[in-house]
Amino acid sequence: MITILAIESSCDETSASVCRDGLILSNVIATQKIHEQYGGVVPELASRAHMQHIVPVVDVAIKNAGCTLEEIDAIAFTQAPGLIGALLVGGQFAKSLSLALNKPLIAVHHMQAHVVANLIESPKPSFPFLCLTVSGGHTQIVLCESPLQMKVIGETIDDAAGEAFDKSAKMLGLPYPGGPLIDKYAKEGNPNRFNFSEPQIPGLNFSFSGLKTSILYFINNAGASNVYKESQVVSTEEKKQFIDSNLSDICASIQSRIVSILLNKLKKASRETGIKEICIAGGVSANSGLRNALTDMGIKEGWNTYIPKFEYCTDNAAMIAITGYYKFLAKDFSPVTVGSTARAEW
Repeated sequence: MITILAIESSCDETSASVCRDGLILSNVIATQKIHEQYGGVVPELASRAHMQHIVPVVDVAIKNAGCTLEEIDAIAFTQAPGLIGALLVGGQFAKSLSLALNKPLIAVHHMQAHVVANLIESPKPSFPFLCLTVSGGHTQIVLCESPLQMKVIGETIDDAAGEAFDKSAKMLGLPYPGGPLIDKYAKEGNPNRFNFSEPQIPGLNFSFSGLKTSILYFINNAGASNVYKESQVVSTEEKKQFIDSNLSDICASIQSRIVSILLNKLKKASRETGIKEICIAGGVSANSGLRNALTDMGIKEGWNTYIPKFEYCTDNAAMIAITGYYKFLAKDFSPVTVGSTARAEW
């Protein structure tokens, strides 16, 4: 038996998981609420919260798995990318545990782990498969040949889809985190009420900066135009009244466009590669609009679609554990001198 203890601390979730022979035995996540009052993650506060949470979270994960530290065969941890201070907390803890237990250390790339999360539970995709990976910091289409062989064939040239959701929510005056709130209000709205144009980016790459600007002008103009007009002046009260009266339709229209941008590129990638095994991953893959639209497109395109459980979409240690398990089988271990990195290529 191979038992992996995994630690995830790339942003504002402190998580630990135990995996045995590819089966997740526990997945504990401590969420940091402190950032809500600031409208976004404050790196220094995130690091301090990780330091407070990591020992009890790891302890609970081991107890929930019904094992002991002595039964652990290797320690896996998120090495990159993410907030450097947050990564260092998890990385240093993992290294210390590795040295104390004299167990191998396994460094895991956060985005690779999001993709491999699709292999946690059945039904699992067959190789090769395409994975649309969408989060607050990344938007990519990944061609997966095996659990450890992946290639990014499309990515955002500017902003990520998750950022587009959160920034749009902020423009609408919604509290942080705003992405889930847009999803909530969108369920009650008309996605065809307002039109936001789809950027024409060649190839399989994405762009969301222009869409964000269009949404900004639309809100500032109280729906009169998506284009900046210097002569047009809308009072703060008029803008607020417009948002309050049309919030559900605005959210539905914004979400519909973001989802169509994502899925139209994914459809293009599938047709170019001939691959019909299609997955999604990352925090934005928890969005109900995206999940439903992917299912519908899968039926039309003849795809086999795979969508992870919600708990495996957002940042979690189970995805680090399952990736660590495959790296253990490949004997892909890391020295304790391996450094944590805020940005890293695959």
